[in-house]
Amino acid sequence: TAVCPGWFWHVRILDFHSLPEGVTKTTGFCSHRRSSQGPDVAYRVSKDAQLSAPTKQLYPGDAFPEDFSILATVKPKKGSQSFLLSVYNEQGIQQLGLEVGRSPVFLYEDHTGRPSPEDYPLFRGVNLADGKWHRVGISVHKQSITLILDCKKKTTQKLLRSPSPIIDTKGIIVFGTRILDEEVFEGDIQQLMIVADHRAAYDYCEHYSPDCEVPAPDQPQNQDPNTDEYVSSLTSLNFSSVIIHNARSNFGCMQQITGYCRNQTRPTTKSHHGRPVSMKTLSLNP
Repeated sequence: TAVCPGWFWHVRILDFHSLPEGVTKTTGFCSHRRSSQGPDVAYRVSKDAQLSAPTKQLYPGDAFPEDFSILATVKPKKGSQSFLLSVYNEQGIQQLGLEVGRSPVFLYEDHTGRPSPEDYPLFRGVNLADGKWHRVGISVHKQSITLILDCKKKTTQKLLRSPSPIIDTKGIIVFGTRILDEEVFEGDIQQLMIVADHRAAYDYCEHYSPDCEVPAPDQPQNQDPNTDEYVSSLTSLNFSSVIIHNARSNFGCMQQITGYCRNQTRPTTKSHHGRPVSMKTLSLNP
């Protein structure tokens, strides 16, 4: 069957099957799913499970997609506020961050430094830390970002980035926090993916994380608009092989992973919603 080369591929970020320290198996989004032997499988993440890996494990030889989707099925601890995902460049500047909590911010900074912190998209009226499961689809397309919450609520914000933005893949990706942040993710997570197509967020509840009355797909899938086939190419990043225990104190030297050493912090700037969102940075070991 003919497919459109390169049109669709995705990266599965989470690979917790080996249950690294601070991660335990738990019941996921569906306690009973049609045509299955039991409940969905998810992972309960404690504050001790700080995980990090080189971004190149996600994108070996490939550029980070300009337009993309972030997909997550997640149940953060009630009342919590933390970053679920953070991507840093080679200089240790945070380029991308997905916050979960009340009125979450989406942090994005391209190679030109755009947008500025006061222009980071903020999703007011959204609470991802209410103690319930949520299916979250984030669609980044050109100068806009859309959050699709639980397959129903859609909110679109401006994303004032450059016309041809670049996200550096020579740095690190951090799960559950930002470097040097006190706040860390605690809660349950079933799925977390980056898909190199902004349309995938709109398909999330159909092809990736369906309702409990629908059998779970063997692999997350998306439909090629030029065919009747579903095509899927996935690369897995196993965080457990590069886990950093108690990362808030041990980020001082990660040279065995990326060559980063010596913590530094950029000046704090408040965003338009008043919370400090400036990037925490690491300098490279000379």
